Amino acid sequence: MSRSPIVIKVGGALLDDAAAMTRLFLSVKEVQKSRPVAVVHGGGPLVETLMASLGLKSTKIDGLRVTPDEHMPYICGALAGSANKQLCAAAIASGLTPVGLSLLDGNMVVCEPLADKYGAVGTPATADASFLKSVLAQSVLPVISSIGSSAQGRLLNINADQAATVIAELLDAELLLLSNVDGVLDGNKALIGELDATRIEEYSAAGVIIDGMKVKVDAALQSANTLSRAVYIASWTANITDILNKNTGTQIIPCETSSLNGVLGDNE
Repeated sequence: MSRSPIVIKVGGALLDDAAAMTRLFLSVKEVQKSRPVAVVHGGGPLVETLMASLGLKSTKIDGLRVTPDEHMPYICGALAGSANKQLCAAAIASGLTPVGLSLLDGNMVVCEPLADKYGAVGTPATADASFLKSVLAQSVLPVISSIGSSAQGRLLNINADQAATVIAELLDAELLLLSNVDGVLDGNKALIGELDATRIEEYSAAGVIIDGMKVKVDAALQSANTLSRAVYIASWTANITDILNKNTGTQIIPCETSSLNGVLGDNE
């Protein structure tokens, strides 16, 4: 690979916006002419809807969804099944050749349970990149769900930001965290082009970066520190080349020495 791959993380809310899916995959198709691309996704809204329809209670501890083992067949079906295949179908409609995968395929990623109180929630680590690199070498688009497995074969629900980070680490790739926001905004609602840990702390203390954006920015900073390279927060309707050229979105710059605690969000 003459240029490093790109890993794009999208949340499950993208599935509710057909136009945004089309724009994203057309942009991927253009970028794929010169660089390998992989998509990693969650599917929180889909999981919530399914759990509610089945009368299954969904609870959280410290902002992280507790996942009983008996819920995993449904969560696996929603993420690795419905969400994954909807994204693959949208990619096909845009002229791409997708292959639907999960973290557990091809020994790409090894996972282990986080803690008993969270149930079947896991943390991922890189394993063997050869399978995924062979897929990318065929100019197809891996679409990877955040379902993993322990070495003992226990299915595990992995945070989607962590899933995207571990795939980017596996490929030594640039990471784009895309959602329905243009990036991080300052107090005047102007787009902030670049943030490091110090500025994030300042904006957070001033009440500018709060709530869901604070979770997103902290997760991006954690990813940037893990990868030792900048991570992008941007809109899934933006052109990928424009994001990489810093014409839109917000770059999150890694710390030289990270002391950031792990950030756990939901599979969104």
